[in-house]
Order: sequence, then C-alpha cells, then structure tokens
Amino acid sequence: MESLFHSFQNLHPFWIYLALFSFAYIENIFPPTPSDIVIVFAGSLIPFGQIHFVPALVIATLGSTAGFMTMYIVGDWIGISIVEKRKLRFLPLENVHKVEEWFRRWGYALIIANRFLSGTRAVVSFFAGMSELKLLPTSVLCFFSALLWNFLLIYLGSVLGQNWHAISAYLVTYSKFVTAVILVVIIFFVVRWLYKKRTKASGNFQ
Repeated sequence: MESLFHSFQNLHPFWIYLALFSFAYIENIFPPTPSDIVIVFAGSLIPFGQIHFVPALVIATLGSTAGFMTMYIVGDWIGISIVEKRKLRFLPLENVHKVEEWFRRWGYALIIANRFLSGTRAVVSFFAGMSELKLLPTSVLCFFSALLWNFLLIYLGSVLGQNWHAISAYLVTYSKFVTAVILVVIIFFVVRWLYKKRTKASGNFQ
C-alpha cells in the first residue's frame, strides 16, 4: 500500500483522478477496497498543487455514487430472483421479505447514513435495489451522503498534508468499531428471531 501511494505522487493529475474514481467505485462492489484511505491520500496532494479540491471531491463522489447505483441495479434485476430460486439456501425466503419490508420503511434513512457505515455499503445498495426503492431519491440521497463523507476525507487529507497517515489509523479503528456494532445488532435480531420462533413452536406443541 505504501509503495502504491508513493507511485501516486509521480502520476499525472489525470491518472490520480482516474484512480480516485476507480477506488471509490470498486469499494461499493468489493467492500474491502481501501477507498477511504485513498481519498484521504488524494486530499494530501492538494496543498502541493498536484490535484485540486473541487475536482477531487466531484470525481470521488461520482465514483461512490456510480458504485452504489451499480449494486442497486444488480439488486433490482437479479436480487429477489436469486433468493426465490433458492440459490442462497442458507437465507430463508420469509426473512428476505422481512428485510425488504424493513428497507421500504427505513431504507432512505439508511442510504443517507450509508457512507458513514464502513463495510456495509455494498449490502445497503443491493438490498435497496432488491426492495425496489425509488431510483431518483435513492440516487440523490446516496450522492449527497457520499458528497459529505468525501468532503470530510479530502478536507482532512488536505489539512494534514504529508501527515495524512494520522487519519488513516483512525479510519481503520472507526471501520472496526462500526463493523463490530453492526455485527452486535445483527446477532441481537437473529437471537430474537430464533427465540420467537422457538417460543412459537413450543406454543404449537402445547
């Protein structure tokens, strides 16, 4: 990763912008991609005149939005058919429909928070498409969510300059914390669902 960043410093601005778009796009499809750190690093190049703030912000945000909407379209086109055809046998169909119902009720709020939920971006966009949330509000909300998040990352990178490594450590910690919280919430709902199912089954035998 360090050698990659060093090579970035010698690139023409066009290739830096292209890499910025690519990382922001791919991260929505393959969540382990370290796009946030790349965006911070890109911001650190701004004080040296290699790239500029507004183009970097726009390009990163367009990449994030395009990646989100790609997974949205995938979810809309093939998501429910994969589940209904039992391609995912470990995922009960009734649970998927419950998630869809939940997304139709709270999905737009989740899209707004999506950029701040590291590691879940591809999942949110996929279920947003599978739940058939409206295209226009979904694209607008994910754009502004990405705009705000990328603004913070690029701004921090531009302020820190060569000390951009300082924020990368916090981003890793933040990502782990958010992932842990999300896992706890998922475990809670799974345990509650299993408890209700067991209670209901016990009641039927009485």
